[in-house]
Amino acid sequence: MHRQTDEASGSGHPTGAALFHQAQAGCRDSLNRLMEGHDGLVQAAVRQQVLGDLPYPDAVQAGRMGLWRAMMRFDPQRGTAFSTYAWPSIVHHIWRAVKVQTCSAERAEAVRRGASCPRWHAWARVDPEELDTRRSVRQALYALVQRLPERLQCIVVARYGLDGQPPDLYREIGARLGMTGERARQLHSEALVWLRHPPHSDELRSLVARHRLADYTWAEAEAQRWRARRGGRHGRP
Repeated sequence: MHRQTDEASGSGHPTGAALFHQAQAGCRDSLNRLMEGHDGLVQAAVRQQVLGDLPYPDAVQAGRMGLWRAMMRFDPQRGTAFSTYAWPSIVHHIWRAVKVQTCSAERAEAVRRGASCPRWHAWARVDPEELDTRRSVRQALYALVQRLPERLQCIVVARYGLDGQPPDLYREIGARLGMTGERARQLHSEALVWLRHPPHSDELRSLVARHRLADYTWAEAEAQRWRARRGGRHGRP
């Protein structure tokens, strides 16, 4: 099955290795081609898992995050088929999503029943409405990050561990993307300016009650200061 997926995606073609190197260097088009070409691998992995209460689209999204993670670390010169390399990462991310969904459902049920078990003691004080709000905040955050250009998205995800992995240091991110740690830090700051900007962050700010005029004024002032440091650069990073 893995070999068929590779052949279907075209990763065995002479341009395959170049695509991986370009994607890892921050080429958005190359990354998109690889993600689309290997999406069948994600679909196959999802179909083989027991998803429990996790919706199928959420499982696919988790699997795609695992696929992206594998692409950022894959070395074509080692001779391993990418499907073989990526499969464990895809499955791992799906499992994590299933676990999170299951724990959330169990915690919500414990709250509903007023369980006094020590395992749920802290959660017993959180009502289901707050759990729903937290889930909405998480979904809005992920959706916002996914609107970033691929290279900045990679840096933000790795820096904060949004893919379920431990957060990476700037030097680790830079080494993976072929840049210095300082350059990774600069791009991280650039991404934060874009993420904070009111037109982009309105939905997330509304969910976390950070949409007062003072909040937007501060965000715009931060953007202006960053533009001044960068020589007047405007627009989406």
